[in-house]
Amino acid sequence: MRHRIAVVGSGPAGLAFARVLHRHGCAVVVLERDPAPDARPPGGMLDLHEGLGQLALDKAGLLAEFRALSRPEGQAMRILDVDGAVLRDWQPRPDDRANPEIDRGQLRDLLLGPLDVQWGRSVTHVVPGGRDGALVHFTDGGYETFDLVVGADGAWSETRPAVSSVMPHYTGVTLVETSLDDVDTRHPDLARLVGDGSMAVYGVNRALVAQRNSGGHVKVYAQFRASLDWHAHLDLVDAEAVRSSLLDLFDGWAAPVLDLLRQGTAFVHRPLYVLPVSHTWTHTPGVTLLGDAAHLMPPLGAGANLAMLEGAELAEAIAGDPDDLDAVVRAFEKQMWARAGRWAKLTAAGLERLVSPDPAEALALFDQVQPS
Repeated sequence: MRHRIAVVGSGPAGLAFARVLHRHGCAVVVLERDPAPDARPPGGMLDLHEGLGQLALDKAGLLAEFRALSRPEGQAMRILDVDGAVLRDWQPRPDDRANPEIDRGQLRDLLLGPLDVQWGRSVTHVVPGGRDGALVHFTDGGYETFDLVVGADGAWSETRPAVSSVMPHYTGVTLVETSLDDVDTRHPDLARLVGDGSMAVYGVNRALVAQRNSGGHVKVYAQFRASLDWHAHLDLVDAEAVRSSLLDLFDGWAAPVLDLLRQGTAFVHRPLYVLPVSHTWTHTPGVTLLGDAAHLMPPLGAGANLAMLEGAELAEAIAGDPDDLDAVVRAFEKQMWARAGRWAKLTAAGLERLVSPDPAEALALFDQVQPS
């Protein structure tokens, strides 16, 4: 294929796009600002859905490898009330592979494989419409032209302004993340509390969620409604000060639940931002977007799955009709906007119910989506 194609970002969307193009013998360059694959912690587990993320991996020829790495037992979900009583305890069947979990780092390495990634290549902006294609500018002052630039560079995309002036807005919900290491040995009681998958406790406008990762690692997320400046009196680098503030916020909850915060290490502040539910843009030849860059939504299990499938579908469409690149991208965008809009509405409504004045709303939501 004669087209010069670049994807900005080496997250699940960008790598799925690049890997499927590579499978079809099409050249693509991945531009990534991080200096190396392991430059940052990869984040928590991802549950890849059969008709979304797993379908993308199938298109990339990686489904068997994914199944060997994934944790079907990670589909387990336990919900407690604030007093520590177990309200629900869903356990997957031994053959259930609808939404198995995988570490983000393992998924990244699986997708990377033989791809051409330019590490430490930080994009500042993209200018579409040039005679030689879209112009990509880099922080080192350099630039390159491509026939197609795919922005898969996340919530604060440097590619997005080439097609849209819309910026993410705060949802009113903040997450503070911490973690426990070697949990089975160092914190066996908490290991049993969390189980093989995830455990959640929902209170009035707040929640605590713990998610087991591989290697005895557990991610813990304190979620609550607050203004963006809720931490104005805090030094977010001071772990003990943040811990104390969170323990005050969840005061009165069961001691074993609060031990997830007491035993946590560093704390990371993650206010939740989203793009408008129906975010679209005027088609711009030479530039398009995938994943969070296109439709940032609450992290309720859909975002990475959609992003990967979008990347795989766009790559397949390009490989299948390489002679009319612009028409392929235009048709893809219409399909992406319709599907992403439906999921954005669902996840926005889900966040309202999960972090709600009425904790019963969260339980009712899980009763709707979990198998009976």
